[in-house]
Amino acid sequence: MLFKLKLILFFLSALPVCHLQQDFSFDLAVAAEQLTKDEVTYNGSYFSIPYPNGDIPAQYGVCTDVVIRAYRKVGIDLQQLVHEDMKENFKEYPQLWGLKKTDTNIDHRRVPNLGKFFERNGTILPISKDKSTYLPGDVVTWVLTNNMTHIGIISTKKDSKTGNPLVVHNIGAGQVLEDCLFKFTITGHYKYGK
Repeated sequence: MLFKLKLILFFLSALPVCHLQQDFSFDLAVAAEQLTKDEVTYNGSYFSIPYPNGDIPAQYGVCTDVVIRAYRKVGIDLQQLVHEDMKENFKEYPQLWGLKKTDTNIDHRRVPNLGKFFERNGTILPISKDKSTYLPGDVVTWVLTNNMTHIGIISTKKDSKTGNPLVVHNIGAGQVLEDCLFKFTITGHYKYGK
């Protein structure tokens, strides 16, 4: 009898955690969707920014800035978190830019670094052609046809024709909501947050 009671209490205690994760993921997706209301010019220039909680000028951005800004809206500073993880684990991160140490101005604005951060600190989800496996708040990375990397956040909305989950991203036309999940080769699928 005592064992059954402990088992029931265990399952009941796990329910709020699942619910909190779902709420956080939904909130992240909504935060990303809100960014599409802001007019942003695509600009991948190097900017010197404050640390922590630094951001490039609000009128500019690239795909990583969509992710960074959405997470900021829900209380998570990826600039600081990526920097701290890279500082402790520099060799674990992609060595693509010839740097010998971290740079708080740009490290978190690079897709390979964000992918590695989510891989190390979040949940790696399956890459699939099944649209039902991509849920609001999931982060997806791609490689484009020109071999450039790309990143976006799955929204709460679906395309009315295809039923695909819409993605909030910036591929050159500003922060937009678009049916592009299966347009490019998916390289990563993650969930990260509270």
